[in-house]
Amino acid sequence: MTEPATLADRIEDALPQTQCTKCGYTGCRPYAEAIAAGEARINQCPPGGAEGIVRLSAVTGHPVIPLNPENGLERPRAVAYIDEALCIGCTLCIQACPVDAIMGAAKQMHTIIPELCTGCDLCVKPCPVDCIVMYPVTEATGWDAWSQPDADAARERHDFRIARLKREREENDARLAAKAQAKMAAVENLAPENAAELAEKERKRAIIAAAMERARLKAEAAKAAAAAQENKPQQ
Repeated sequence: MTEPATLADRIEDALPQTQCTKCGYTGCRPYAEAIAAGEARINQCPPGGAEGIVRLSAVTGHPVIPLNPENGLERPRAVAYIDEALCIGCTLCIQACPVDAIMGAAKQMHTIIPELCTGCDLCVKPCPVDCIVMYPVTEATGWDAWSQPDADAARERHDFRIARLKREREENDARLAAKAQAKMAAVENLAPENAAELAEKERKRAIIAAAMERARLKAEAAKAAAAAQENKPQQ
């Protein structure tokens, strides 16, 4: 049986899914949850523009108000462009893109996939050589420059990216844990021949156990920080 859509779900459905963070939150879902909780207003999404505010008003019942200029202005849709002659292959833009719209590898030239770019411009600031610029590709603004299929596709890519990064972190944690366990087993299998060797064995075991515990606590802290950051307004 399908769970009924929550208010946050319905608000998220009305957002353009550019994941640009201009609303002050780390993505469309955290912003939707903040609106549902009464912690954010419906006029903080520049990509949605005036029509986006009307959509959010219809969902929430809040009155239509002008877009908050502190969050940005309603503009034509733009697409990122990388100057390939300047790109050094640092991958920082790839790490910043919330919808996997950039192709490339470390120390290799990167390129934007225009049809996948949401125009969030999050790749511009991290670039250490200023080789990324945003080019307007429409004259229309807000939802007139975007569409529901565009939003649905961007949301799917964003959700897939989040799941992929989580899986990669978990796989890396598992590899590190297995490596530590193997080292522990190697120490356990030593056959001490005298008290000095036994003491050394116990010392090594204590060091490895302490390292494993630090790694565990670090991983838990990182997961907790990531979860908290998802719902924390950006400064």
